[in-house]
Amino acid sequence: MLKLFLLCTLAVLSRADIGEEDDVLVLKKSNFEEALKAHPNILVEFYAPWCGHCKALVPEYAKAASMLKAEGSEIRLAKVDATEEADLAQEYGVRGYPTIKFFKGGDKESPKEYSAGRQADDIVNWLKKRTGPAATTLGEVAEAESMIANNEVAVIGFFKDVESEGAKAFLNAAEAVDDVPFGITSNDAVYSKFEVSKDGVVLFKKFDEGRNTFDGELSKTDLLAFIKANQLPLVIEFTEQTAPKIFGGEIKSHILMFVPKAADDFNDKMVEFKKASEGFKGKILFIFIDSEVDDNQRILEFFGLKKEECPAIRLITLEDEMTKYRPESEAITADNIVAFCTLFTEGKLKPHLMSQDIPEDWDKNPVRVLVGKNFEEVVFDPKKNVFVEFYAPWCGHCKQLDPIWTKLGEKYLDSADIVVAKMDSTANEIETVKVHSFPTLKFFPAGDEHKVVDYNGERTLEGFTKFLESGGKDGGAPAGEEGEEDDGIDDMVDLDEQDSDSDADGGDHDEL
Repeated sequence: MLKLFLLCTLAVLSRADIGEEDDVLVLKKSNFEEALKAHPNILVEFYAPWCGHCKALVPEYAKAASMLKAEGSEIRLAKVDATEEADLAQEYGVRGYPTIKFFKGGDKESPKEYSAGRQADDIVNWLKKRTGPAATTLGEVAEAESMIANNEVAVIGFFKDVESEGAKAFLNAAEAVDDVPFGITSNDAVYSKFEVSKDGVVLFKKFDEGRNTFDGELSKTDLLAFIKANQLPLVIEFTEQTAPKIFGGEIKSHILMFVPKAADDFNDKMVEFKKASEGFKGKILFIFIDSEVDDNQRILEFFGLKKEECPAIRLITLEDEMTKYRPESEAITADNIVAFCTLFTEGKLKPHLMSQDIPEDWDKNPVRVLVGKNFEEVVFDPKKNVFVEFYAPWCGHCKQLDPIWTKLGEKYLDSADIVVAKMDSTANEIETVKVHSFPTLKFFPAGDEHKVVDYNGERTLEGFTKFLESGGKDGGAPAGEEGEEDDGIDDMVDLDEQDSDSDADGGDHDEL
């Protein structure tokens, strides 16, 4: 009996060890499996106390946890301090902060990566899609009103026959969208309340027109295109919360207006910008960025801007090759912006390539300094083998590499045919090489063929030396086969105070 009593007491203590903070479970390696057994559907955030992204997520994560708890949902949110629970973080492949994984049905072997936004509604909607029907059946007017009132965006399908082909296409589209709640109804009162006279789909939103009615063929493809075009505001502000929607959305062409929100003419500029956006819905995402915010200075730097040069307009494509464009006129009027975007959609714009002036002492140090204006002349010299580091001044990985790169330059300072160089890719761009991450290391072998070899070896003096002595073979890869990415476009907008290489294992600082 004593043994049984002790076992029961230990079991109770084990369960009691799962603490809570603002409705979020606090997990450790010692109680992790117990939590999965007690809560079969659980979203777990692996965080670091110093991580800026994690700090920004705290209120929204807690809000999401409270929303689910208030609804009586069985889904729970939890968090793990990965700096304290390193073994647990390693077990689940945590390489950056925050890393968020969903454990469904108590399955601890293959949790699903969280892939939606950072706001409470995004989190709740994503979880509901993972645990319930793709679309909620709305049998009463109050249920439809509640869905619309409680969400920034909601999509409702009106179908008298929920087994019809149109309804099936609607449900297929609902399954493919994580960050928007879907409802389906055949109730006459709901039709009447929202003035819907025939079967169809309506997107309700708390901005711009308020609602959009689908008027195309009821197919999954067309419905997804309709939702993509209407689920974001005509103009969206870039913030920590909206970044995932901006970068993770399907619209990869973005026009940016850099403007101080405190300026007297801010509202006038916004009116012109929004007016211009109306004709490019679903094609170009219109974004404005407060140029006075300290956390946005890296973005300005990425476009070669200083805050005193704002307001300014720039356009960028985020396809495989990031390309920037600059309008000829700096005047922010609807007519100018429409003309600029029209030339872009027609393929008539030339990319805007930034370049600093050539420094007088560019070739006086062991590591030669390249800029856009002297790049091709140096790297495509048929008599030289040129090894180039493309870096960003703020990149933690680049700072770590700097002393090694300097030693490499010193080693080959007197070489007749080897040149070690570097280029600040935040201030200089070239058409022949697209840089997606920092540092990027590329080798330009001697000859007239203008070959480019990516370096994928160890970032050590020995590794670099072997690479150069082998003519770019030992540690190299053919052009286009790049190695691991370090600080890239996501880290450009990293709001963390730490260097971007401060994470779980000294690698990249990944965003949510």
